[in-house]
Amino acid sequence: MATAGKVIHCKAAVAWEAGKPLVMEEVEVAPPKPGEVRLKIVATGICHTDSYTLSGSDPEGIFPVVLGHEGAGIVESVGEGVTRFQPGDAVIPLYIPQCGECKFCRNPKTNLLQQGKGVMPDGTTRFSCKGKSLFHFMGCSTFSEYTVVAEISLAKVDHRAPLDKVCLLGCGITTGYGAALNTAQVEVGSTCAVFGLGALGLAAIMGCKVAGAARIIGVDLNPDKFKIAQEFGATDVVNPKDHSKPIQEVLVDMTDGGVDYSFECVGNVAIMRAALEACHKGWGTSIIIGVAAAGQEISTRPFQLVTGRTWKGTAFGGYKSVESVPKLVEEYMNKKLKVDEFVTHTLPFEKISEAGCVRTGLTSSRLW
Repeated sequence: MATAGKVIHCKAAVAWEAGKPLVMEEVEVAPPKPGEVRLKIVATGICHTDSYTLSGSDPEGIFPVVLGHEGAGIVESVGEGVTRFQPGDAVIPLYIPQCGECKFCRNPKTNLLQQGKGVMPDGTTRFSCKGKSLFHFMGCSTFSEYTVVAEISLAKVDHRAPLDKVCLLGCGITTGYGAALNTAQVEVGSTCAVFGLGALGLAAIMGCKVAGAARIIGVDLNPDKFKIAQEFGATDVVNPKDHSKPIQEVLVDMTDGGVDYSFECVGNVAIMRAALEACHKGWGTSIIIGVAAAGQEISTRPFQLVTGRTWKGTAFGGYKSVESVPKLVEEYMNKKLKVDEFVTHTLPFEKISEAGCVRTGLTSSRLW
């Protein structure tokens, strides 16, 4: 492409300070260095993690920064040594890389791998604005018309896939879906409870259904979410406000001793405890998906664990990113995985701050 090797000037939604609105700015995006790829972002989702960081609640948040980690785009140019990508490829940036060589990637028990905190692997950034360097976010920075990512933080996907839909596989859908299939490994005929019926919760319900769960109980304080939860596969819906006793006791009574699997999709430590205590003794497993505010701690009576319950967490649904995301896109293309149904609004890039305000499921902002 004509822009290869040159600095690109484009629009980006810049977070200059915590607690302040995003500002649409013209930024400079430097060419990719060895092992890096520059891409043109076609669409990006708005994830709660982006708004959480922007709010200033994340003590690890650094500013100024280009947020966004749920995007999809087209490769514009590649750095020296990059062989797996070429200009024109359809791709999804990944906030959990997969190098294939480190002890994490070689271990089948985990999908974790650390991203650099706000910088590329060489310790520098590719964004600048008004003479100031801008930090990267989760190795992705999809709130920009162009971005640069490490080669190991990118998945090549089917060029026929609608990028304004499959961008959502870069975080929320994959996380909830994989929590059921990979982390919990829900079994045929089991009983599950999903706490929180936003995007993560709906994806977890979808995973439980695909795994063959016989009963899936959706739990939320907002009854307006019940209809879509049932469309995704919930067999029962419960509003804790309709009961006088704790929700875990309600679920234990409903399920003859507790559920086989529970999923906390809110990021609330009190709900995390309730989800664990709703599990059946001897074998119940509870998966923490939601991210709680910094400084908060989980707690329960030790006897809950002594009597056979398991408490686990998950990141990106346990999927090894580079190898798994293309397969998920394929499932979507073959109509085996819901994605379109998660989109609540589609707005132009200039209204990205407005998208954050209206977000009730997952919101897609088109950049082109």
